[in-house]
This record gives sequence, C-alpha cells and structure tokens, in this order.
Amino acid sequence: MASPAFEDIVEDFEFLDDWEDRYRHVIEQGKAMAPLNDALKVPATKVHGCASQVWLHPMIENGVFRFDGDSDALIVRGLIAVLRALYNGSPVAEVPGIDARAELERLGLNDHLSAQRSNGLRSMIDRIRDVASEHA
Repeated sequence: MASPAFEDIVEDFEFLDDWEDRYRHVIEQGKAMAPLNDALKVPATKVHGCASQVWLHPMIENGVFRFDGDSDALIVRGLIAVLRALYNGSPVAEVPGIDARAELERLGLNDHLSAQRSNGLRSMIDRIRDVASEHA
C-alpha cells in the first residue's frame, strides 16, 4: 500500500469523474507545493528527458527518503507533488521497490498524459529510484 498522502490523492480522484477535473486537481497539488529554492535549480538537480524544466532535490535523513522539486510547467509541477506524496517519508531502502507505474495507474494518469509527459514522468521516477538505490 502506498503512503497515506498518496492514498488521499487516490481517494480524491475517486470523487472526480471527469478527467478535466482530475487534471485540474493535479495542477492544484502542484500549486500548493512550496517552490524549490532557486539555489537548488542547478545542473545536478535537473532531470533530463523531460520536455519542460524539472529539478528534483533528494534528501535522505535517518534512512528516510524525501525530495523537493519544481518545474516551469504547471502539470509537471503537479506530477512532482503526486510523486512526493508517493515517495516522501518512505524508508530509503524501500523506494526502489515502490511500483510507481502501478500506483499512478490507480489515478488513471497513464492514459491521459502525452508521450512527452509520460517520458518525463518516467525520467523523474528513474532519478528518484537511482538516488535511493545509491543510498540504500
């Protein structure tokens, strides 16, 4: 089972029948997220493979994985917020084993993202897993 924060998003999505409403909800999740400090928007935190500008700043404290992120695209910023709900607070050793594709499928995101957005999302997930694997 995913984190309680992610389960809350799944529950919210169950009440939103229309994909447009779900899309808006993802964007709202991103708008509610604190912006990443500009000092952290550096080449080392930039995610390649995304159509828009994306930065992820992972932190591991006491074996617990967290990350902050940002993007110049509203929907991608929302996707970062969804991934934060999925991964943040997980033991770092468990992060690589979280099946993000399956969890995101519960939201129906895979069916409604463009190929470019799907590739970008996959790049973000790969970065998260790679960082966690290095520290597990």
